[in-house]
Amino acid sequence: MPSPLDAGALAALLDGTTAGVGVLDTGLRYLYVNPALERLNGLPAAAHLGRTVADVLPGVDAREDMMRAVLADGRAREITSSGWTPAASGTARRYWHGAYHRLEVAGRVVGLAGIVLEVMASDEEQRRLAQARRHLTLLDLAGTRIGTTLDMDTTCAELVDLVVPELADLATVEVFPRDVAPPVRPAPPGLVRLRRAAATAVPELRGALARFGATGDYVDYQEDAAVPRCLADNRPVVENLTTDVQLGRSAPSPDRVAAYRSLGMHSAVIVPVSVRGEPIGVLGLVRAGDSPVFTEDDVLIARELAGRAAVGLDHARRFTHEHTIALELQRSLLSEPRPPHPHIEIATRYLPADRSVLVGGDWFDVIPLPDGRHLKAMGDVMGHGVEAAVAMSHYRSLLRLLADEQLPPHRILEQLDRMVERSGLDRAATCLLALVDRAGQICQVSSAGHLPPVFIDPGPGGTRIGDVPAGPPLGTGFGGYRTTSIACGPGTVLFMYTDGLVERRGEDIDVSVRRLADLTLPPSGALEELLDTVLDRFGPGAEDDIAVLASRARPGPPA
Repeated sequence: MPSPLDAGALAALLDGTTAGVGVLDTGLRYLYVNPALERLNGLPAAAHLGRTVADVLPGVDAREDMMRAVLADGRAREITSSGWTPAASGTARRYWHGAYHRLEVAGRVVGLAGIVLEVMASDEEQRRLAQARRHLTLLDLAGTRIGTTLDMDTTCAELVDLVVPELADLATVEVFPRDVAPPVRPAPPGLVRLRRAAATAVPELRGALARFGATGDYVDYQEDAAVPRCLADNRPVVENLTTDVQLGRSAPSPDRVAAYRSLGMHSAVIVPVSVRGEPIGVLGLVRAGDSPVFTEDDVLIARELAGRAAVGLDHARRFTHEHTIALELQRSLLSEPRPPHPHIEIATRYLPADRSVLVGGDWFDVIPLPDGRHLKAMGDVMGHGVEAAVAMSHYRSLLRLLADEQLPPHRILEQLDRMVERSGLDRAATCLLALVDRAGQICQVSSAGHLPPVFIDPGPGGTRIGDVPAGPPLGTGFGGYRTTSIACGPGTVLFMYTDGLVERRGEDIDVSVRRLADLTLPPSGALEELLDTVLDRFGPGAEDDIAVLASRARPGPPA
C-alpha cells in the first residue's frame, strides 16, 4: 500500500514550516536546508550546501561537539546555540534552540537532522543560560577528570583544579585524618581537626593562599565555624561574609579575619564530601573581589561535584586501607630469613610494584633441615591484594610442614599440590625449590611452573641458567614434577627470582630469562651489592612485584 506521505507532501511540509530544518552529513556539511533555515541564517540554500556549519556561520557557537556526540552514540539531544548571522538583526546576539537526531540507512550512519527555532532572551536570561552551560560543562568534565587514580590527595587535587576558576576563585578540600601513619593526635577539646588534601586559587590569589597553610597541613576549626557546622548537619553552608563578625565566626579561628579581608573574600560555600551518608571531608569554595556571590545553582553544582569526587575518594580510601593491610602482611611473612648454617650466606629483596597495583603473592623462604641440608623456596601466588597475600601465607606454612619430612623437592611439590587442591584454596601458585646438601656441592631443584634458577660460578666459571623442567603450577592437581641435580660448589651463587624481574610486555619470556646469563658478581663479591645491581638493571619498567634471593656456601667444615 503506498505511503500516505509521499515525497511531494514531505517537501511541502518542510518548505512550509516556520522551523528551520537542516540535514548534515557525517562531516557536519549541509546536505539540505529548508526556506525557514535560509531566513534564520540570512543565506540562500546554495551558500550552505557542501560546507560545514563553522564555514557557513563563523560567528555562531553552534556546539558542533554536541552534534558529533549525537553522531557517535545515536542519542538525540537538544542544543542551545548563540551568536551572529548575516540575517538582519543589528548587533544583538541571537539565540537558537534545536533538536538533533542521527540519520541511519540500512544500519549505516549517514548524517544528522536538526530542527531549529530562534528564541528571545533577556540579558538576565542570557546570563543564566551561559551559567547553565558552564555548569553542565563542569559536570561533564567531572566524569573524566576526577578519580583518575586510587590516590586520595590526587583525587582532591583534581576536584579543586576543576572548580577553579569556573565555580570559585579559591577552593580547598579537607578530609578527616583517618588511616594516616603515624596516627595523628586528637585535636584539643572543642576543636575539629581536618587535613588539607588540596588547595588552589586563581593566579592573582595564589600568593595569598600560602598564608592559610600548605597541602598536608592540619587545620583546627572552632566548633561554631562553618566547616564543623557543615559536617554536623551534612549539608552545605552558604555565607555572604559582609562583616568581620561573620568572617570571624566562619574562620577556623578569629585571628584569620585580617587575612581573609586582605584576600578580598566576600562569599563562601562549604559542601560536605560524604560517602553513604557519612562525611569524610569538605569542599570549600571562596569568591573574592569583583566575583558575584554564590547562587543556589552554584551550590547545587558544587554538591554534585563533591558527590562525584566522594565516590573516587571512597575507592581510594578502601584501596589505601587494603594496600596497607596487604603490604604489612607480606612484609611480616617476608622477613629476612636467617642463614640455616654459619657457612651459608643469604641476601633477599622484595620490590613492590607501584601504588597503582596492589601487593601480590610473591614470597621466598629458607628452611634449615635436621641433617644439615637446607631448602630454598621462591614462589608467586596468582593475583594481588589481601587475598593473594593470605594465600601466600598458606603456601608458605604448608611448605614448612612438608619440609620436615625430608623428601626430595619433587615429592614435596606433589604433596603440596594435593594439599592445596584438597584445602579448597582457589589461587594457583608457581614455586621453585632448591634442596642444598651439607657441603653446598649439589642442588636438587624442582619447579612448579616457575622460572629457572641462575647459577653464578666464581672466577672464570661464568653464569648458567638452570635446565629445570617446569611442571604445572601448584593447586591444579596435575602433579608430574621432577627433580634435577645441578652442581653448585662452594662459592657458586644460587639466584632465584619471580617473573616480575624479567617479564616485559611484548617480549618472549625465554628471551628475557636469557639476559640473566649476563649476571656477574661485583668486584666486592657481596651478595647485597649483587642484588642492588640486578634491581637497578631489571627493576625499571616492571609491572609486577619482584622478589629475589641470592645465596651461596662458603668453604668450611660440614655441619
